[in-house]
Amino acid sequence: MSQIKISIFIILLVATFLLKCCEQAISQQSDSSFPDTLNRKRFTGLVVTGSVLYASSMFGLYNLWYKGYPQTGFHFIDDNNEWLQMDKIGHTTTSYYLGRISYNALRWSGLSKKKAIWYGGSAGLLFVTTIEIFDGFSAEWGASLGDVAANTLGTAIFISQQLMWGEQRLTMKFSAHHTKYARYNPEQLGRNFIQQTLKDYNGQTFWLSANIKSFCKDECAFPGWLNVALGYGAKGMTGPRNNITKNKGVPVPEFQRTRQYFLSPDIDLTRIPTKSGFLKAIFNIFGFIKIPLPTIEYNKQDNLKFHWIYF
Repeated sequence: MSQIKISIFIILLVATFLLKCCEQAISQQSDSSFPDTLNRKRFTGLVVTGSVLYASSMFGLYNLWYKGYPQTGFHFIDDNNEWLQMDKIGHTTTSYYLGRISYNALRWSGLSKKKAIWYGGSAGLLFVTTIEIFDGFSAEWGASLGDVAANTLGTAIFISQQLMWGEQRLTMKFSAHHTKYARYNPEQLGRNFIQQTLKDYNGQTFWLSANIKSFCKDECAFPGWLNVALGYGAKGMTGPRNNITKNKGVPVPEFQRTRQYFLSPDIDLTRIPTKSGFLKAIFNIFGFIKIPLPTIEYNKQDNLKFHWIYF
């Protein structure tokens, strides 16, 4: 499944959610601050909005990505060896955040915690699975069991934490930077900054950010916004499974495909104390972004490296 298709869907979902719930919903600092009783007006509005968003997004994606390609019987493809599994982690992150957004929206409407966990948390899996079904009927692509597993993992990461702790102590995050590799295969890695941010896996890093204080006792001295993050990335990729040697007849340099592992402090924007509703909303909107900070990297090509600031 194309990463950019998922990204378009996330943008549509977040935009609609913000318009519907506005600042009041996304500025919640803890689960206990949501209403305890169901607000039927809010709930009905969310169900209607979510249904319209789901139907219109799927209709738009079908016409944008699939209509021009021949259809075939439902089939699977094995793409688990592509892009050093960076695309799979992208699927996990997407499913995680769609579930998190849906959960917060349902809790804002007053739906009980347990129902919001299962209904909202599973919404992300429903959305991305539908796109996977589209892929399965397209002769150009095909459904991927690896994608299904990655989508399920993202949903499980969200739901399991809400059931165990009532909060997200481990948060999936994303960062990106420009690389030299996109110029050698702009068709797949992007032609401009926005496209490369979504498509160039060489510049993407996916993080699992752990909040330190939430794992300590109440007297823990760590600030509530301080996290430690583990990241995974890859570089040297100019093609999905193997690097290309030429692009439109022009030779492409040889690059070594290398996995990267990162360790870095992080800031959980959603846990920064503020009385400003506007700032709370901004912190929640951009909470999925890993804050650029000093980072230790390990990869087999360079061994240990230190970055003063890593995006």
